[in-house]
Amino acid sequence: MHFQLPVFIGLSALMALPAAAQNYPTKPIRILIAQAPGSATDNISRVLTSKLSGQMGQQFVIEARPGAGGAVGTEAAARSPADGYTLFMANNSTHGSNPAVYKKLPYDAIKDFSPIILIASTPYVLTAHPSLPVKTVKDLVALAKKRPGDLNYGSAGNGSTHHLSGELLNMMAGIKLVHVPYKGTTPALTGLLSGEVSVMFFTVVGIQPHAKSGKARALAVTTAGRASLMPELPTMTEAGFPGFEVTSWFGLLAPAGTPAAVISRVNAESVKALALPDVSAALKKMGFDARGGTPDQFAAHIKSEVERFTKLVKATGITVE
Repeated sequence: MHFQLPVFIGLSALMALPAAAQNYPTKPIRILIAQAPGSATDNISRVLTSKLSGQMGQQFVIEARPGAGGAVGTEAAARSPADGYTLFMANNSTHGSNPAVYKKLPYDAIKDFSPIILIASTPYVLTAHPSLPVKTVKDLVALAKKRPGDLNYGSAGNGSTHHLSGELLNMMAGIKLVHVPYKGTTPALTGLLSGEVSVMFFTVVGIQPHAKSGKARALAVTTAGRASLMPELPTMTEAGFPGFEVTSWFGLLAPAGTPAAVISRVNAESVKALALPDVSAALKKMGFDARGGTPDQFAAHIKSEVERFTKLVKATGITVE
């Protein structure tokens, strides 16, 4: 009998695990975001959670914790209880460029989180001011080689994805576009439209109206395939730069150690939500494509993003304090 008891306790504990996950969730779920209310992270979170709350029978509360380039909200998520009641909407900054450019982050992008699912993504568009005598990426590269150090590119700030995209182009094309950092995407776009900077990498949805009106000239997109919003544009690979891929993406994570059953439940419900026509239509309206996939696929995506940006930062010597 003495031998049987621990085995019985062990079995009952194992049997209780799936039961807890089956009951999940029993209270509201908080989604932390590291950007301000009204940001793309916030809007995408709202589109998703409007469906998840109905599917899972619990309210989802979005809590914005902006600051320090996303580090404030990301750290808060990493330090939250791993019980499935605090999730985090990560993006290409918090889990791509930031770990590569900042030497001291208050979180580990890989070790502190359990990936759940990639939600949405959109390409950047290499865009030129119309006063620049270029129609293609090859034209731009030829002009930059003719006028070294004379052309500049704007970004949303040091270490931003726009900044890294510009340095990737410099490296791959063997040119020297001079970096002009702004304090955010809105002033950077204003800088491009006013001709203060010659070129910039900007999101499809942000640049499309200006390209249509002739205030900006779109040259190529930075994804492997063409963009659904601007299908006429070649990819950077088609424009002669194979392997030039940078995306703006968003995905759900949980603090490391969150039960696997909880991760798979949120993943399954998210896959279901992303397959709904009104969800993909709402994302498309914002310029994003609905994604999906498994937690493992999302984990591999984050790992490759951090590695790629880290290599680029080392090769180009980008430093951000």
